[in-house]
Amino acid sequence: MKTYPANTPVWDDLAWPGLPALEGDLETGVCVVGLGGSGLSALRELLELGQQAVGIDAGPVAGGAAGRNGGFLLAGLARFYHESVAQLGRERARAIYQATLEQLERMRRETPEAIRQVGSLRIAGSEKEYRDCLEHLQALRADGFPAEPYDGPEGRGILIPSDGVFNPLLRCRLLAQGLLRDGVPLFEHTPALEIGSGVVRTPGGSIRCERVIVAVDGGLERLFPELTGRVRTARLQMLATAPAPEVSFPRPVYYRWGYEYWQQLPDGRIALGGFRDQGGEAEWTYEAEPAEEVQGRLERFLRERLGVRAEITHRWAALVAYTDTGWPILEEVRPKVWAIGAYSGTGNVVGAIWGRQVARLAVGALEAGLPLPKK
Repeated sequence: MKTYPANTPVWDDLAWPGLPALEGDLETGVCVVGLGGSGLSALRELLELGQQAVGIDAGPVAGGAAGRNGGFLLAGLARFYHESVAQLGRERARAIYQATLEQLERMRRETPEAIRQVGSLRIAGSEKEYRDCLEHLQALRADGFPAEPYDGPEGRGILIPSDGVFNPLLRCRLLAQGLLRDGVPLFEHTPALEIGSGVVRTPGGSIRCERVIVAVDGGLERLFPELTGRVRTARLQMLATAPAPEVSFPRPVYYRWGYEYWQQLPDGRIALGGFRDQGGEAEWTYEAEPAEEVQGRLERFLRERLGVRAEITHRWAALVAYTDTGWPILEEVRPKVWAIGAYSGTGNVVGAIWGRQVARLAVGALEAGLPLPKK
């Protein structure tokens, strides 16, 4: 069986040839810092708006949470729909949920080879959570969104047929390749050492630009101390197995309020994450490495709850940022410097929307539409 380097996500086939680091100075209209899903979405939007742009990343394309997450494509924000209705009001919550459904369809059109629309299950870990699932179901149905009660081998909860799964790293690499073909310069292993109005300084050179978009999730508050107290970074941990024919999970599962999540890949492998809340204060960290406490809990859950006997082949971690409200960050944090991120663990769909939105905001082309988050 093929062996993988430590802390390699199951999505990585180790075939990416890599991109060069920036060497020398550049001048452009917009510099996008971060080549994950949201940064690549912003670059595509800028291109469609006729704007000149350059993208950089401190690591490889999707080297952070964008290419190291559980591969879930869920409509809505981090909070379940009925909670969003209570927090935001029905009209606003419905507009945002509809926007995520439209973004899911856009993602399927853009990268169909990376995405499977199989629906998702939210499965209750307790009677209290099951009652909450029913409230979730009722709120979705009241606003005309697809959802069904579910009682099956995984447990009791709800089925949301509009959701899906994907290979997050493959999608980002496909988006990056498309941008390169269209002439957008992208640079890997090019950290932003200084971000200011009109310039981004890196180890190999400076990028002079009219505007800057920083599309970073985990560690966003380290880049912008202005966000300290509103944004906090946590570590999410996962593992994956060899093909496991002894089990069958046709749909991805969100379990115990979403703290545990798993899916079975087309080749039978299991990708499982969770137990951040049971890792204690140690999981609020900037160390993106698997840790024994949470990995032990994941392995026990894999064997005892899921009944998987297959060998564990991958263990990895990623950093994501949270806000107390569940609202992602989207704002001008410094003059002509915009930041997006802090998706509270659910940035695969929302991050793509925020990338498009921030591109339009930054260049003054935003049309009326999705209600934006408030500070």
